Amino acid sequence: MTTERVVSPPGRAAFPGRWVALVALLLAEAMNLLDATVVQVAAPAIHADLGGAVSDVQWFGAAYTLPFAVLLVTGGRLGDIAGRRRVFVCGVLGFAAASVACALAPAPGVLIGFRAVQGAAAAVVIPQTIGLIKAMFDGTELSRALGSIGPVMGLAAVCGPVLGGVLTHADLFGSSWRAVFLVNVPVACAVLALAARLPENRAPHRPTLDPTGTVLVSAGTGLVVLPLIGADLTAMPARDWATMAAGLAVLAVFAVHQRRVAAAGRSPLVEPGLLRRTGFTAALVTSTAFFATTTGLTTVVVLQLQLGADTAVLAAGLSLVPWSVGLAAGSWVAGAHLVRRYGRRLMYAGLGVLLAGIGGGVAAYAAAGPGAYPRALLPALAVIGLGAGLFSPSFFTLALAPLGPREIGSAAGLLNAVQQLGATLGVAILGSVYLHDAGSAEGAFWVGAGLVGVAGAGARAMGRETG
Repeated sequence: MTTERVVSPPGRAAFPGRWVALVALLLAEAMNLLDATVVQVAAPAIHADLGGAVSDVQWFGAAYTLPFAVLLVTGGRLGDIAGRRRVFVCGVLGFAAASVACALAPAPGVLIGFRAVQGAAAAVVIPQTIGLIKAMFDGTELSRALGSIGPVMGLAAVCGPVLGGVLTHADLFGSSWRAVFLVNVPVACAVLALAARLPENRAPHRPTLDPTGTVLVSAGTGLVVLPLIGADLTAMPARDWATMAAGLAVLAVFAVHQRRVAAAGRSPLVEPGLLRRTGFTAALVTSTAFFATTTGLTTVVVLQLQLGADTAVLAAGLSLVPWSVGLAAGSWVAGAHLVRRYGRRLMYAGLGVLLAGIGGGVAAYAAAGPGAYPRALLPALAVIGLGAGLFSPSFFTLALAPLGPREIGSAAGLLNAVQQLGATLGVAILGSVYLHDAGSAEGAFWVGAGLVGVAGAGARAMGRETG
């Protein structure tokens, strides 16, 4: 995990272009989020063009988020060792190249493979941003720079579904869905041009890589997730259950390995002491369930609109705008005003609003009937987004609050990794429920409601430690 200790930069006067350099970092963050959301909307069109199994629609998203999740910590450590600016630039180059390869993919398997490369490149890019911001700014300027991340990500969340629908619908030069990947190229070029102003920065006491730990956590997570994608969860064969059990066993071996690495004085991927904290372990469960719900539901909405209701891709993208607007508004209000006043009670309120929105979604689908566009879904999606926006700032604040300075870096990286893992599980589980329930989204929404219950139980367990 990236350490909080960095080489102290020379005076800020040495970085006269620091605000311009900040734009490069913010663009890279936005590019990552946009790439996930635009592909969600374009996925049914990709499947219609390339063919293959219906489960490939889930893989177009999961192939990106899974390597992103398991390689985040290693990506951060590469920046500590080799220099954050150097690793950032290499990651952006790799992301751009993988984007072009995705756009040219002739078959679904090829596209899925290059989506995995994209996810790995993103795992190299994203961990460098906070360290580089801290290297360029201090004092009140640091707070302003870090505070700019939230609005930019909120704007990307709002624009992503619309951009995916517009680009696919526009069919620029006959590119159809391929434009959603090609749009990354000019953005990456802008990032690389601005990155020339970034300072080089690395940890003063360089940690070591943990290749064995990386292989174990990647293999274990993959074995757990892979059988879920495209599966009928009510009739999974014994071999799939055995594969998942093997994945859990590998993850147990990973935990033992981490303790041994720490005891030997080397740098583990995960600080073992974190997992002995009941509140933080509960936070990991909460994060997994919450992001599985939100990401899984957006996938189901897009699938139902395009495959079930025969909605055009542009209309499907625009249908997610209420969700994105609710998310951005809730996040801003919570972060600016409500977290300090209400603390952990805001987590429960956010989950309650989210659950109410899911109930509204179930009612909207029931009222519309099969094959019809569920107009009442739009306000329900706005409520879901609002609940998610209220929950997230309070959750991350309270998850990190009881931790010591030495634990913050590892904890933040682990929470980000679990967030991506939850997103992968959500696509796998809720997407599979939809695809194997005669194209009915109601069942997937009920499963999402159950996952909100799991998140609520985890939030309650967090409260016992955070107070």
